[in-house]
Amino acid sequence: MRSFKSSHKSGLAALLAAAVLVLVVLTAGCVSTPAEDDVSGTISLAGSTTVLPVAQAVAEVYMNNHQSADIQISGGGSGVGVTAITAGTADIGMLSRDLKDSEKTGNDFKEYVIGRDGIAIIANPANTVSELTLSQVKDIYQGKITNWKEVGGADMLIVLVGRDSASGTREFFTEFVLNKEDAAKTMQELNSNGAVQKSVAQTPGAIGYVSLEYVDNTVKAFTIDGVKPSVATVIDGTYKINRPLLMITKGEATGLAKSYLDFILSSAGQKILSENGFVPIA
Repeated sequence: MRSFKSSHKSGLAALLAAAVLVLVVLTAGCVSTPAEDDVSGTISLAGSTTVLPVAQAVAEVYMNNHQSADIQISGGGSGVGVTAITAGTADIGMLSRDLKDSEKTGNDFKEYVIGRDGIAIIANPANTVSELTLSQVKDIYQGKITNWKEVGGADMLIVLVGRDSASGTREFFTEFVLNKEDAAKTMQELNSNGAVQKSVAQTPGAIGYVSLEYVDNTVKAFTIDGVKPSVATVIDGTYKINRPLLMITKGEATGLAKSYLDFILSSAGQKILSENGFVPIA
């Protein structure tokens, strides 16, 4: 009888130990990591069509690593990015230019420089002209030079292709290349880098301006003042037509927005930026 009680007690102890072990395992399985808690939810980005592709590429990697995060991205131009943050319809605005003083007034914007980008002046590959000066580009876009033969090319009318008024690329081009003066009224106004690239690729006499990432074998980039546009020449400062890429928030970023911005500014995020043809900041 004594041995039965002893074994009975031993059995109860074993059952209790097993129950405790199961409880510990179940409890551990129900606890989320702090990182997952921090990055759950949905955020939206809006603005620059220059920044959009790399923002999307970074978001895809980020969401693969954080399954409960949802990052939605739309374009529209840098001006749309500023308007969306001001109105509270987006969490992060994307700009391919500096904020204007008028945009900063009355707004508590926090700016994040995520990289730099060169602006390439492009033409159809059939164009025999390969080099221009910055002064010639200005004269072309203001209608003072209207035929390619005036800059050493074929007898062919120049077709001006540019961006719409919401574009940060246009804002920068107007300020840096045109010295804040207007382009000729004959300039076509398109709503994205891709649209400019496609138009120039299909039009023998066309000239356009796009982000460096949009230069491929369908167009040719002019050497400007003796310097060919590239990531290397933007980094070393010899190619002068370059600008910052920004993301902005209303006040300090928090939660998922902060985590996403931290990632794009990390070495992993900057590597994705570099792979997309932009100049990393670190």
